Amino acid sequence: MVAKFTLETSSDYLTSRAGLILVGKLLAETKLFGRLNRSVIDNIKVPLISNADNVVAYLGLLCQGKSDFDHIEPFRQDRFFAKALGIRKMTSAPTLRQRFDQAAPCGQWQRVLLEESADLLKKFHAPLSPIPIHRKKEETPVSYMPLDLDVSPFDNSGTQKEGVSRTYKGFDGYSPFFGYLGQEGYCVNVALREGKTNVQKHADDFIDMAVRYAKRVTDTPLLLRMDGGNDAADNINYCLDHNVDFLIKRNPRKESPEKWLAFAKREGRSIEERAGKTVYWGSETVHPERFIKPVQLVYHVTERTAERDGQLLLVPEIELNLFWTTLTCEEEQILALYKDHATSEQFHSEIKSELDLERLPSGKFDTNDLVLHLGAFAYNLLRLIGQIALTEPDAPTKKKKVFRQRIRTVIQDLMLISARFVTHARTLKLCFGRWSPWFPQLHRIYRQLS
Repeated sequence: MVAKFTLETSSDYLTSRAGLILVGKLLAETKLFGRLNRSVIDNIKVPLISNADNVVAYLGLLCQGKSDFDHIEPFRQDRFFAKALGIRKMTSAPTLRQRFDQAAPCGQWQRVLLEESADLLKKFHAPLSPIPIHRKKEETPVSYMPLDLDVSPFDNSGTQKEGVSRTYKGFDGYSPFFGYLGQEGYCVNVALREGKTNVQKHADDFIDMAVRYAKRVTDTPLLLRMDGGNDAADNINYCLDHNVDFLIKRNPRKESPEKWLAFAKREGRSIEERAGKTVYWGSETVHPERFIKPVQLVYHVTERTAERDGQLLLVPEIELNLFWTTLTCEEEQILALYKDHATSEQFHSEIKSELDLERLPSGKFDTNDLVLHLGAFAYNLLRLIGQIALTEPDAPTKKKKVFRQRIRTVIQDLMLISARFVTHARTLKLCFGRWSPWFPQLHRIYRQLS
């Protein structure tokens, strides 16, 4: 039988977002407040609500998976929200929208967010996992830090927002560019682009910024990975000129798969993975005229003459994969490294769905670009908290060992924790319930960040 409850209010001040103290701790270690307040916005001499208060309030929303400007309204009278994040004067939805509209076009805040995010990851020694790569004729593997660059369209169908147009996915929206560092996937660079924008447009500038921000975070040699849409001489020459190792899928364009199969049979190695399926692979050093230095061209050709169930094919199926790279490891590892590049799709989905940023909140393109940069900053805050949480086995749930915490898991387990907020004798205190399973981990992370 279900128990019957009596509902009543209490004079106690309760919060269901106690985990925001971790976000506030991280923000306090940045120069974000000072740099934003020193930035000058046209027609605003002395703002009643500071720039930093507006930005930090919105970051507080994003760290709960909320992205709409109107979501700030319930927090205007929330003393804990302001205290936890260091906000002096709470903003409102109209003020938030207006301030972002005024600040976004100059791009100054976007640059500050990317720089402070990179410096924060460096300062807290963010857990970064390199990839060990075994070079040919070398026994000791070399560690590379993956830097994955990729475009992921945002579906904004049915809207009249500035910059929304047809994407290569077949829907109306935006085509933002993302750069993720390490196997954990910290976002080091982001740029909002119109939906119709070609994947390669301004890619060389984006690569340059991504490499610069990545080098602010780690000293480990970088391995730049990109899809076939970015098979361009400008990208490869940038990497060769700046001594950045890369792995970029080569676009065969109109080249015949049959010719590559014949070449692979003649020059490469082969293995029959099953009856009716043979894989050929190999590599060669080439120096195309448009490249400033020679590079490795790796080929991986699969010929299928029968289905897995034994059904013979009238015409053999040929699957062709070509890669440009500066690595000198085995061809099998090259393919495995590129397949690992697909993990960035998970990072895209976390930003889109778990931070609720796919359908961006403003009708103005520049404002949405600023919101996306704020999303990348909040994403890194939550990712850092999640990775620190994994350093000790103090989670109440018993599950298999995980390498990376999803953003949704961090929000649900560590951000949305209930506690009683007490102010007494100029001290602030959070009192957690007798049964609060995530308190030990929250307490440990808070002390670790102090």
